[in-house]
Parts: sequence; structure tokens; C-alpha cells
Amino acid sequence: MKKRTTPHQHTKPKQQLGKNQVRIIAGQHRRRQLSFVDAEGLRPTPDRLRETLFNWLMGYLQQSSVLDMCAGSGCLGFEALSRGAKSVIFIEPYTPQSRLLKENATLLQLEKQTTIINDDARTALPKLTGRFDIVFIDPPYAANLWQELLEQLIQHQLIDTDSLIYLEADKPLTAVLSEDLCQRFSVLKSTKVGQAHAFLLKMIN
Repeated sequence: MKKRTTPHQHTKPKQQLGKNQVRIIAGQHRRRQLSFVDAEGLRPTPDRLRETLFNWLMGYLQQSSVLDMCAGSGCLGFEALSRGAKSVIFIEPYTPQSRLLKENATLLQLEKQTTIINDDARTALPKLTGRFDIVFIDPPYAANLWQELLEQLIQHQLIDTDSLIYLEADKPLTAVLSEDLCQRFSVLKSTKVGQAHAFLLKMIN
């Protein structure tokens, strides 16, 4: 997922709206390329960290329902589909990137397994129904949305004690979540790669 430099929107693209690419690492669509908008401050989660994340999720992905919030390039959601997830809902507020998510889904023939929502995650979450097996929370660091998004997931019953939540931030967990919210989750796995702090969480109660 990509980091943006402003809380509510992408920075303006450099000159023309070009495209970059990121590859799917493993699974059915291994080595396939995903296009994403060449916008300043927008970059996918590095391969090394994605490898770690999907090693953590091994054994949980098959036929899982996945929510990829602040999806950006969609590399986390498409990687999950490549490795056996049943379906992914992508939420991406930046319209040019949302269009590319649809194009990538079409190129990979994954239209029936994907839903792309062009909206802010805070607006989209209350409209969703059902429980997700796996949720990716990797918003722009500057937006400081971790607490709010996690609270909404609980409030709207989109996760339960069987759900796995991947959270990526630029600070330790206790610096981005309140003490009360931290106490509602157990940390199954954690690592730090560069400035990224990554956590695999599970709700306790």
C-alpha cells in the first residue's frame, strides 16, 4: 500500500499522470504486474515486507474474505487473491488510482472476485455489511487514521475474534492506538522494515 503526504488526498502527480508498476510475488498470478498512478508520495509496500506479511497469513488465506482499506496499488489485496483468497473489497479515494484497480482486476480476470469502492474509507466502512476474515489497514501515515478505522471496524461489526488485521504505521502500536483499544487486541506478529512498523492483530473481546 502507498503512503501519501497529506491526510485527505494524494499530492498532485508530477507533471503528467504516468504509471508505475509493482509485481505480485507469489501464487496463481505470480510475477504479474500491477499498474499504479505515478503520484508523489504514493508507493507500494516493499516486497520484503509483503513477503513477511503473507508468511504470517499462510494457512488463513484460502477462501477468505478480505478488506483492503486505503488500497492504493492494491498490491496487498491482489496478492491475497493470487494466494487463494475468495474475494477482496478495495477502498481507494483517489479516482485515477481507483480506475487502475479496476483495470488491473480486468487484466487478471478477477472482476468477479473484486469490488472497488472509490471513496474515503471512513465514509465507505459504515456502508459495508458482513464480517471479513482478513483486513489490511495501511492508511497514509500523515492522516493518522489507524484508531478511527479500527474503531469503525468494531462498531460496524466488520471484524470479530476470528478476523486477522494487518496494521502498518510509522510508529509503534502504542503510539497510534489508545491504551483502551490496544487492550482489545492481541499482537500475533510484528516487525519493523525501514520506517514501517507492521503488526498482525486479533481481537480479544
